[in-house]
Amino acid sequence: MDSTPPRRLLLVAACALIDGDGRILLAQRPEGKSMAGLWEFPGGKVEAGETPEETLIRELEEELGIRTKVACLAPLTFASHAYEDFHLLMPLYVCRRYEGVPQGREGQALKWVRAKALRDYPMPPADEPLIPYLMDLL
Repeated sequence: MDSTPPRRLLLVAACALIDGDGRILLAQRPEGKSMAGLWEFPGGKVEAGETPEETLIRELEEELGIRTKVACLAPLTFASHAYEDFHLLMPLYVCRRYEGVPQGREGQALKWVRAKALRDYPMPPADEPLIPYLMDLL
């Protein structure tokens, strides 16, 4: 019998925002946040009563100042990663249709990156296994 206390499950929705040139938007985690300086796909924690799609619509507006709809979010894959104090479950959606120009509203740097160059950007461990799916897609 394992006596390790159960880790809490954290559900986070992430979005591979793709521009007209087939590049993917990465956001750099700002100073003061855990894993600061690492690059990630925009998104955030799914709040009580929210669907992952509703989370992305809210987070994309809050973090980047852009608007999208549920119909514009296509599920691609997911990550399941055990961190030391929690287990992360992260569905990754693809979004090619949105209104507005993404801007880092929370002090985060943004970069449009080709799929084949994603590995050049240090990412949290949960994000790295998502890269091959985006490379296959693009």
